[in-house]
Amino acid sequence: MEENFAALAEAAPRIWEGLGITLLLTLGGALLAIVIAVVLGLGARLNNVFLRGLCRVFIEFFRGTSLVVQLFFFFFVLPQLGVDLPALVCGILGLGLNYGAYCAEVVRGSINSVPTGQWEATTALSLSKAQRMRRIIFPQAWALMIPSLTNYLIHMLKGTAIVSFITLADLTYHTEQLRKDTDTFFAYGVSLVIYFVLAYVLTLMMNGLEVQAKHKLGRGESLRETLSLKTPDTPVAAQGGKG
Repeated sequence: MEENFAALAEAAPRIWEGLGITLLLTLGGALLAIVIAVVLGLGARLNNVFLRGLCRVFIEFFRGTSLVVQLFFFFFVLPQLGVDLPALVCGILGLGLNYGAYCAEVVRGSINSVPTGQWEATTALSLSKAQRMRRIIFPQAWALMIPSLTNYLIHMLKGTAIVSFITLADLTYHTEQLRKDTDTFFAYGVSLVIYFVLAYVLTLMMNGLEVQAKHKLGRGESLRETLSLKTPDTPVAAQGGKG
């Protein structure tokens, strides 16, 4: 066991570097995914049949094809067409487009879940379509979609493990290198712990985002109040005296 920890200490700089790649892929992919999800989610509700159909085709294509094949296409096929992208960019593109297509359905469904009365109120206030979505509908839909987006974010974190197929030395790649110097149980046990900690931190961050989104809608405490360690003052019972 001492030899395993010694090998881990020696491999720590490489694992740290691989962890950085994993985080870059996760955060970069998540930012791209949310932009794509919002654009496609709104686009899938357009009255224009052509634009709505285009969004649906995009969503179904990236949901219906393998993420591994998409990564291979960006990394191995595009250079043959004269588009040579760095491996990290290919990884972010693959993750962002694939998970963005899934999240687009979350966005569309959450917007559709906003109560009809809210839509009618925006019409009564004579708001434009842009104002209606930005000021009334989307903030309510955002609070609804965060739990589902959190699940996809965790899936994306775990999905970064496949980027070793396109020569990126991420956390999983360096775990495999550590296994060669230690043993399978130890190396992948370390990897499991690291992935769990990352996933838990991301979950806490998204939970905080959900609390704040609901607070802005008047549906609970603010994040600061939730995190506060102060306990509410206990009212002192009135003491009656004998006359």
